[in-house]
Amino acid sequence: MNHAAPADLPDRPTSRWLIVDGQGRVLLFRFDYADGPLAGTGFWATPGGGCDPGETYADAARRELFEETGLVVTDPGPEVAQRIECFRLPDGRMARVDQRFFLLRSDDFDLSSQGWTEEERGVLAEHRWWSVADIRASAETIWPDDLAEIVESLPSLAH
Repeated sequence: MNHAAPADLPDRPTSRWLIVDGQGRVLLFRFDYADGPLAGTGFWATPGGGCDPGETYADAARRELFEETGLVVTDPGPEVAQRIECFRLPDGRMARVDQRFFLLRSDDFDLSSQGWTEEERGVLAEHRWWSVADIRASAETIWPDDLAEIVESLPSLAH
């Protein structure tokens, strides 16, 4: 992971979700790219995506949650983490990606793919719930690379 973000790269504001179930597991999607600039790339990541022009991080979080899971939230709450990284986007451009993470505690639910874009239908291979131990033990690529630490740092379930 490249934490140093060169100033000359275009910015890509992004909202992502940490959807955590009652067992402390986080929902991740498996992205597999067969074609294009990312061909041969595969990784696991949290649900979410880029902000549309003029869209706030919170607005993008609401939209992305519905599009990728079918879940609706009116208030995504505060950002619980932020990561700024440089990486190649699916269209091949390099970008400085400012990822803002929002937290949703939810028991298992029926994930809906009805809102997926054509691109998402082509690259989202599967989804599953991961424990922190699963994340730490995995040899697969998981983004962000410090996801286990982020999940461990989340506010407790106590009300």
